[in-house]
Amino acid sequence: MSFFSNAASTTVGGTGNTSATAEKDIEVVEPPSDSISSLSFSSQADYMAVGSWDNSVRIYEVGAGGQTQGKAFYQHQGPVLDVCWNKDGTKIFSGGADNAGRMFDVTTGQATQVAQHDAPIKVVGWVDAPGAGILATGSWDKTVKYWDLRTSNPVATVQLPERCYTFDIQYPLMVVGTAERHIQIFNLTNPNTAYKTIQSPLKWQTRVVSCFTTSPVNSGFAVGSIEGRVAIQYVEEKDVQSNFSFKCHRRDSAPNTKDQALVYAVNDISFHPVHGTFSTCGSDGTIHFWDKDARTRLKTFDAAPGPISATAFNRNGSIFAYAVSYDWSKGHSGMTPGMPNKIMLHSCKDEEVRKRAARK
Repeated sequence: MSFFSNAASTTVGGTGNTSATAEKDIEVVEPPSDSISSLSFSSQADYMAVGSWDNSVRIYEVGAGGQTQGKAFYQHQGPVLDVCWNKDGTKIFSGGADNAGRMFDVTTGQATQVAQHDAPIKVVGWVDAPGAGILATGSWDKTVKYWDLRTSNPVATVQLPERCYTFDIQYPLMVVGTAERHIQIFNLTNPNTAYKTIQSPLKWQTRVVSCFTTSPVNSGFAVGSIEGRVAIQYVEEKDVQSNFSFKCHRRDSAPNTKDQALVYAVNDISFHPVHGTFSTCGSDGTIHFWDKDARTRLKTFDAAPGPISATAFNRNGSIFAYAVSYDWSKGHSGMTPGMPNKIMLHSCKDEEVRKRAARK
């Protein structure tokens, strides 16, 4: 039986409607009321955490037939900018514009503050270090802080060259993207000092970085910019000949012009946990699946008339979630009435996400 069926979506205390596109993607019930900033699946079960500009984190259970059920909800005192899970799926972490990092304990249903910065926390990540896991938080105060949840103060603070816009962790690799196109690469066995600092190979502002998920995971990462380009970067000098960049999320200014003059931000990059292929989503409302080794596009779909703000694969890559909502790429003036806020679930067919034969 495929992941999706015609089962109705259910909510806590009631039954909701199932909305499907031509792709039969299913809409998550009771989505946030404002822009969706982040999606994250548990590595242990099909639970999804969602962060939003309505100051909330919502947790949904995704059933075997595609139905969703709201399971928990907690709030920040400002927009939530990022969410993640710990490895064993018992805790959810979130960072927000209230300068706070919060932890939600799935077993007790309690939310507590576990991190603090001097400016909004843009990104949170779980460091699955040997012995005890550590929470990493990156902020617009130009620091990354590491938190041992047993103590109230950070165990270490790393000064960054600029405001932290994005980071990603695949232990022992952490890649941080900041303002002014700085990219810092960390080996988390020595977490307090950058292993390498480079300028982004892309000419415009960094929007997202995402580490490779398949062996060796610490070999490289992808960078997406506001200018509709993605770069594939390898960490070690011996692999630099494999670096490349490409255009995506662009459209022609008029039919038959082939000029690709309309340029859109790359909002998120998600690597498949099994195949190591990846997705990009953009302000143009499209999603692409890519194979970096074969340097080819695997699939494209026009997912929405408006921006796609965030994406995530579940733990085995059978579900691909994407958020249709305003991405703030045009500032406050671009937030027009009637902007959608919805989360869609796409059933990943193997031919969409598996690697192709590499080019000779």
